[in-house]
Amino acid sequence: MRGMGNMQKMMKQMQKMQKDMQKAQEELGEKSIEGTAGGGMVTVTVNGHKEVIDVVIKEEVVDPEDIDMLQDLVLAATNEALKKVEEMTNDTMGQFTKGLNLPGGMF
Repeated sequence: MRGMGNMQKMMKQMQKMQKDMQKAQEELGEKSIEGTAGGGMVTVTVNGHKEVIDVVIKEEVVDPEDIDMLQDLVLAATNEALKKVEEMTNDTMGQFTKGLNLPGGMF
């Protein structure tokens, strides 16, 4: 019967870890991360759930003759913001999977 006590203890630890993970995911969603391009001419803000929540384009970068450059700046700023979110998510959620030896690198 000693094994049952260990199993119950492990189940409680797993439930606590699950609650902590849910809380961490909620907190990530409340954070906002910026990516910039063109020396700050374009700024894209993304939340922790990888949703674009704001795009700011400075007036002086808008050139009707060079729409391609503006599109490239928006794309670069968006990708930078998403990369930062991914790093933040890996740092935050990775603490829960350390030492668990999960296949496929879940986070």
